[in-house]
Amino acid sequence: MKNVSIFVGLDVHKDSVDIALVEGDRNSTVRYYGTIGGNLADLDKAVKKIKKAHPEASFHFVYEAGPCGYGIYRYLTKAGHECMVVAPSMIPKRSGNRIKTDRRDSIMLASLHRAGELTPVFVPREEDEAMRDLVRARQDAVKAARVAKQQLKGFLLRHGIKFAGKGDWRQSHVTWLAGLTMSIPAQQIVLQEYINTVKDCTERVARLTYQIQEVLPSWELAPVVKALQAMRGVSLQVAVTTVAELGDLKRFDNPRQLMSYLGLVPSEHSSGSSRRTGSITKAGNGHVRKALVEAAQTYRLKARIGKELLARQEGLPKQICDIAWKAQVRLCNRFHKMEARGKKHQTIICAIAREICAFMWAIAREIKPTTA
Repeated sequence: MKNVSIFVGLDVHKDSVDIALVEGDRNSTVRYYGTIGGNLADLDKAVKKIKKAHPEASFHFVYEAGPCGYGIYRYLTKAGHECMVVAPSMIPKRSGNRIKTDRRDSIMLASLHRAGELTPVFVPREEDEAMRDLVRARQDAVKAARVAKQQLKGFLLRHGIKFAGKGDWRQSHVTWLAGLTMSIPAQQIVLQEYINTVKDCTERVARLTYQIQEVLPSWELAPVVKALQAMRGVSLQVAVTTVAELGDLKRFDNPRQLMSYLGLVPSEHSSGSSRRTGSITKAGNGHVRKALVEAAQTYRLKARIGKELLARQEGLPKQICDIAWKAQVRLCNRFHKMEARGKKHQTIICAIAREICAFMWAIAREIKPTTA
């Protein structure tokens, strides 16, 4: 068994893992090993048993990315084994195959891994994943706050109560809400519960925002986050979301790879001499794509460096600020030119967001993250 490679397919679920094995020899067939429990202790027993049967072999594990996270990947790599995590959407599938079982999935993964047909996903480091969890928790809190506000306003609208002032959720609006009284006690309770929910959600967003600001300075990729904020529209939350979700942007060989990874490139259907392009693919990371789309909205105004942007650029190297200014001039002009040609607003925003990530890539190449 010396110098033999064994490819191991894992179909991972919450309570079970199905395992299939195949040797590197193209003539060997895939063998179904069996089903084990879904925890690392059961996996450890299975790996030791397989390794004992093949003491001289090198093992190459693979499993699909899913809700179970990267615990298996980290366990196997720390044990000295090669492990690959693949995106389910990127796994080749046979047309006409109408039978899907855990057993078949593990066999398919082992076979495709041996054939070299699988593409790994980026696995973040544990500290990067922790920052990503914190950022996503804030995004969930923002979403919950938005829903709570919509429910409160919907309740008031059903009863014909409207705010006569300007600017919802400012201090004047909050004071007005506190002074409202309903004619029926049950409705007053409902109103107060809605108001309390909005307050709780708003405070939760503030707490998570504060925690991000507190944790950020000790993060290895903090210099990249600070550098990206030199760009217009790239606030702290946009920058930290981008870096927490993607890691070091220098891992992409060129901006086109980053654009494609984020799903900001147009879809295409070409055959023969005909070529048709459609809307963006929306593949890859939706959290970053949404953040960049929000940042793109700021380029509808003329190019300028205001007080807030000037404060964010303080202390940054000149070459980074030059890239940010070049991006602002180009993207503001492009926004207005596309608008003058009658392009749809959403088309313009997607085009601007696509170029923002290219300039982000250029800025990231100018700065090195600190070492822990």
